[in-house]
Amino acid sequence: MSDDENLKFTPLDALHRSLGAKMVPFAGYAMPVQYPAGILNEHLHTRAAAGLFDVSHMGQALLLGPDAAVALETLVPGDLQVLKEGATRYTQLTDDNGGILDDLMATKRNDGLYLVVNAACKDADFARIEAKIGSRAKLQRLDDRALLALQGPKAAEVMARLAPDSVGQKFMTLRAGKIGAFDCWFTRSGYTGEDGYEISVPASQAEGLAKLLLDQPEVKPIGLGARDSLRLEAGLCLYGHDIDTTTSPIEADLVWSISKRRRAEGGFPGAARVQKELADGPSRKRVGILPEGRAPAREGTEIVDAAGNKIGIVTSGGFGPTVNGPIAMGYVPASFAQAGTPVGLVVRGKTLPAKIAGMPFAPHRYFRG
Repeated sequence: MSDDENLKFTPLDALHRSLGAKMVPFAGYAMPVQYPAGILNEHLHTRAAAGLFDVSHMGQALLLGPDAAVALETLVPGDLQVLKEGATRYTQLTDDNGGILDDLMATKRNDGLYLVVNAACKDADFARIEAKIGSRAKLQRLDDRALLALQGPKAAEVMARLAPDSVGQKFMTLRAGKIGAFDCWFTRSGYTGEDGYEISVPASQAEGLAKLLLDQPEVKPIGLGARDSLRLEAGLCLYGHDIDTTTSPIEADLVWSISKRRRAEGGFPGAARVQKELADGPSRKRVGILPEGRAPAREGTEIVDAAGNKIGIVTSGGFGPTVNGPIAMGYVPASFAQAGTPVGLVVRGKTLPAKIAGMPFAPHRYFRG
């Protein structure tokens, strides 16, 4: 591609190209958007069997020290102190106004926390953590590690065959062990709504691990295109689109990620706004939207009321292969957020009928144990 010289590359770049991937710029990296099978087939294969995603562009780090959880709680609303070793929690870095700077995963280790943050935000995230936490814990970036995601209903079957240490592992927990001959950390989590694993491995071993996984009959490579349609069907936020510094965790329908203790105590940036919205309700909410007909409503589409007044905007939208129709999410005033509420979507100058819908659009199939 013409601007390759301006992009970074993951350790699997050569493998993607050898598999016929169409590469595109994403978060400063050359990433595969699809393989020859195409986005639709990749999406459906992940729902039916197991898909392998390269997410090595994400930021990985350790936050080391006995006070790591207490220290990071000064920057996030998540309850980290309660985590037992190996347990993973989803939370957000918030700013002083209660806006979301990024969302992340934090896993308790015996020496502190293991963090995974979004690619486009990782430099700013890590700089903020170091600046705000100071000497209370030491941040160690793991730029020498790759990250793969194995997702789908047959992911556990594949892992059991190659990684006996994964058998019986519960959702949102991390284990360390071998996958074949490769030393890995694997968290039972993912971004598709399916059961699956996110696997951290030394960058030098990433291609060997990917080839081993792709050699399994259930597994095919999956690009960013299907990753996006899968997470949209699962009702999961994409940072910079569905959540950003203009949205609070309460507006974004992420109340579930904030424990009773943190709601009451606060102690994180923007806590006053979060507590006020918890008490009084937010003025707007992230909602699912089901357009009538077959025309998808893309990001940026205006949402209007019955009189044609603009009430919101679509933040993510497209075709949902599993639900076999167009789906979207966006923000509307709280008075319009009830499932079943009729709205209009302005697509190419025409107002198309739609209704507010509950999420996820496709049921989550995480392994709860």
